[in-house]
Amino acid sequence: MNPKAIVLLSGGVDSTTTLAIALAKRYEIFSLSFDYGQRHRVELERARTLSRQMGASGHEEVKIDLRQFGGSALTDNIAVPTHRSADDIAVGIPVTYVPARNTIFLSFALGFAEVKQAADIFIGVTAVDYSGYPDCRPEYIEAFEKMANLATKAGVEGTAKYKIHTPLIQLSKAEIIRKGIELGVDYSLTHSCYDPDANGRACGACDSCLLRLKGFEEAGIKDPVPYRK
Repeated sequence: MNPKAIVLLSGGVDSTTTLAIALAKRYEIFSLSFDYGQRHRVELERARTLSRQMGASGHEEVKIDLRQFGGSALTDNIAVPTHRSADDIAVGIPVTYVPARNTIFLSFALGFAEVKQAADIFIGVTAVDYSGYPDCRPEYIEAFEKMANLATKAGVEGTAKYKIHTPLIQLSKAEIIRKGIELGVDYSLTHSCYDPDANGRACGACDSCLLRLKGFEEAGIKDPVPYRK
C-alpha cells in the first residue's frame, strides 16, 4: 500500500509540478485547494481539473473568506502591481502577499493529514524565483514542521511524524518547468495570473505572469496558456 500524502494545489506552475513529483514518488495523493476570496478564482477550476486528470485519489476545496480581513491586492480593493522589473520583484514584500496565507493553508492541510492518516504534506514554495513572500522561506517551513509534530494528537502519541515536503524550494522557475515537462505535466491546464480577465486569460503584466513568462523563456519552452496581449 502506498503511503498517503496531502498536496496543496492552487493550479499554478509550482503546485502542479509539486503534485507531479509527489505522484512520481508513488504516494496516494489527496489534493487540497482554497477558495479564500481571491480575485483569480479561475485557479480553483484548474486545480480540480489537474487533480482529476493527474490521478489524485481525492480533492478537497475549502472555503474561507479572507476578504473579511483584506490587506492584500488578491483579497482587497488594492491594485495588482504590473510591469515591475525583475529587480523590483526581488526586493521587499509586495501587496500581493496575503497575510499568513501559507500558515492558514498548512494548518488545514495538517488537519486533513491527521484525518487521512497521512504523515506527508507537499507544498510548492520556492525561495529562488518568487515574489518575496516570507512564508516561502526554508526556515518558515522548518518551524511549521516542528510545530506540526508538537501540536497534533498523532505527533504527541508517536503514531505519525509529520514531514513538510518542499521539492521546489531551491529551484528556479525554469528548473521547475523543465522538471514538470520531464514528468509529463500539461502546463496548458495551469493558471498563474493574479488579475485575469472574465475569460480567464492572463494579463501578462503582474508579478506572477512575469515570473512565469521568464521561467518558460529560460527553459526554452513556449508558455501554452493564453494571454490578453
